[in-house]
Amino acid sequence: MTDPAFGAAPPTLGAELELSLIEPDGRPAPVNAAVREATRDDSLTLEVARFNLEANLTPVPARGRPFTALAAQATSTLTGINATAPRHRGVAAVPIGTLPTLTPTDLTARALTDLPRYHALERAWSRRRSVPFDLPVGERGLVRAESVAVQGAACSWQVHLTVAPHLFHRAFNAAQLATGPALAAAGNSPFPLGLPGWQEARIPVYEHGFGDRGSPGSGTRRPRAGFGPGWMRGGPLSAFEVAVRRYDVLLPEVLPTHGLDAPCDWPELGELRLHLSTVWWWNRPVYDPRGHLRIEFRALPSGPTPLDMAANAAFLVGLTLFLTAGGRDVAQELPFALARANFYRAARDGPHASLWWPSPGTAPREYRAGALVEELLPRAREGLALLSVGADEADTMLDLLHHRVVTGRTGAWWQQRAREALRRRGAADGEAAERGTGRPAPPGTSDTPGSACERDSAELAELTVHYARLAAEAAPVHTWKPPALPLRSDR
Repeated sequence: MTDPAFGAAPPTLGAELELSLIEPDGRPAPVNAAVREATRDDSLTLEVARFNLEANLTPVPARGRPFTALAAQATSTLTGINATAPRHRGVAAVPIGTLPTLTPTDLTARALTDLPRYHALERAWSRRRSVPFDLPVGERGLVRAESVAVQGAACSWQVHLTVAPHLFHRAFNAAQLATGPALAAAGNSPFPLGLPGWQEARIPVYEHGFGDRGSPGSGTRRPRAGFGPGWMRGGPLSAFEVAVRRYDVLLPEVLPTHGLDAPCDWPELGELRLHLSTVWWWNRPVYDPRGHLRIEFRALPSGPTPLDMAANAAFLVGLTLFLTAGGRDVAQELPFALARANFYRAARDGPHASLWWPSPGTAPREYRAGALVEELLPRAREGLALLSVGADEADTMLDLLHHRVVTGRTGAWWQQRAREALRRRGAADGEAAERGTGRPAPPGTSDTPGSACERDSAELAELTVHYARLAAEAAPVHTWKPPALPLRSDR
């Protein structure tokens, strides 16, 4: 990485889009291999659970209209998958952080996709923790899980930005700080396994799903999934050294899936790349033997639409570049503990989170996340200009964020309001039936525990079907209306 030719190419942007497959009734469809074969789309790979797919989008130059280009690729992928629906019982692909209709029985070892990497991970984790294990979900406590297939409940929109080696540590630190407000504006995962949870409940599900929890000095292993151990010091090599030093080898051999399709000009370092792929920081440094380093932004959720995801990426990337400009290193301006706190507050509370932000010349200040995002939008626009992103492109993408934070209508907000509307309808139908109006009471409107579970399941299924229809229509989420039912005021 000291060779001036390494990382000298103009910056590029890429993305990975994780998707859930659903049946016409909104429940998970464990047919990823059949759908991938039917689409004949080489960009699709099989994710950890049989109802997940991942689309690996083609990287594009980070100038001009890169976010529009990535959104177009995502749209094409979704269209191609959904075009196969008649051959697979009406199965559809849905970009969503956590599929509300999932239950623990959908995430057992039987749900694991039949690939060597996933079987190797399953074996590795079975040696490192008791099975079944406790998985904190939602606001109601724990569920019992038995397999890494629980990762199927956490779908992300992972953005990749190539960064020159001499800028890398400052850009990586900037990405860590920028992720908090970006995540607060992007929440789309409020119902983990059907239970009420954080605005981005995908975050704790993912972290606990990869287990291995512990604290430094406690005699237990350090968690491999999380926000990371601290600010990056000393360049990208130091980050790789930290990953090697702090975490033992999870997969002891290079699997065929980690090979490269074409010869590379730089050392492949297959063992290192495989090891780094088993350290699941929310922002991850990546070495690519094709001649570059990149930051993998892993915290953004899948969905609701390609346009929403493109806007999320534009804000996060633009803010990262702004915070890197002029030799700035945010590690000098904010304690890492506050950046970490921002991340989890944003995941929990969304636009209403209280976030710390550096204030040059004074102590860091706390802001309401929605107001902070509004204040940072012009800064993100400046950062995109440093990448030579077109002004119209930047305006289009960041204006979507503006409307979303002003209205508070994230994907998580929509799902929560839709669930409320469906519950109110069920209650109204039950009352009408009791009054003898002649309207039949829907199944599950009595107060018995069994019928309550059935009612919850039916509401979540209807919510998911409605979400999938709106996502396919592709209008940005801040324009979505909950189901046409009586609701309280939006504010």
